[in-house]
Amino acid sequence: MFQKRGIAFIDMDTSYKNKVNQISNGARIVFLDRDGVVNKCPGDQKYVTNLSEFEFLAGVLSAIARLTKIGYSVFIISNQAGVSKGMYSSDDLKDIDDYLLKMVKDAGGNICGIYYCIHQDKDECLCRKPKPGLIFKAVRENEIDQAALKRSFFIGDSIRDVLTARQAGIKSILVFSGKEKFNSKNAWEVNPDYTAKDLSSAVDLILST
Repeated sequence: MFQKRGIAFIDMDTSYKNKVNQISNGARIVFLDRDGVVNKCPGDQKYVTNLSEFEFLAGVLSAIARLTKIGYSVFIISNQAGVSKGMYSSDDLKDIDDYLLKMVKDAGGNICGIYYCIHQDKDECLCRKPKPGLIFKAVRENEIDQAALKRSFFIGDSIRDVLTARQAGIKSILVFSGKEKFNSKNAWEVNPDYTAKDLSSAVDLILST
């Protein structure tokens, strides 16, 4: 374990993790994919490699603030194989995290933890989506009970995210602000529980269910 700029980082064999805050018992949970949900998607098979390439999508900061203010604990769950490919480093991820967390906090929101898998499919790890390892790690480390997990949502922009939610036993919301588009639904491997235009619309949906 080592410290950088006040936030603890832990090197693990299954994931790269930035654990930020503890959550309260019985909290309602929302898991978010990052690229294409929180920030602009860099494109298929492309990565946000440094802070200069990171750009929040419209309405995201206010959407996270809304979730925070009504008692939801928000986590980010993201594949970042570009690290293991040598395209950027964990320090680059840290720079993005610092900025993301500051902007979310300044807008009145809170991120309880950021969990990344830096592996590639060929590594056959347990944490790379669509495997649910990162969600289960967040559950264990934050002592989220099974009842809270079953009530939670995973908001993502790809069918891989939908599959992750299904394997974790939670509800999925597929947003069309990133990779997937509504007009490609006939090619989807599985159907999400819900669809929404973007994160703001997904939050509206959560509040109405």
